[in-house]
Amino acid sequence: MALSFDELVAMQRAADQAHNRVEELRAQYGPPTASRWTTQQTETWETAWRAWRDLARDVQAAVTEHAKEQGQSRYEVEAALRKAARLGAG
Repeated sequence: MALSFDELVAMQRAADQAHNRVEELRAQYGPPTASRWTTQQTETWETAWRAWRDLARDVQAAVTEHAKEQGQSRYEVEAALRKAARLGAG
């Protein structure tokens, strides 16, 4: 059974938060190619990046399943989801 739209919104918000963490680390550490990171910085970055990647992957799979089950366009579900996730974040 596919997740509800509200559950998808919660998943998208979690993925967005994980992405924001990756961006914060990049701003704090600088690009990985511009300077040498410490082992701890590298591990922190990789952990944050994997979390974002995994959450984003899970959202995409859930959106596909939800759209199929509801007989909706995947594009429309994803657009509505991103809009709902942004509206609740502010």
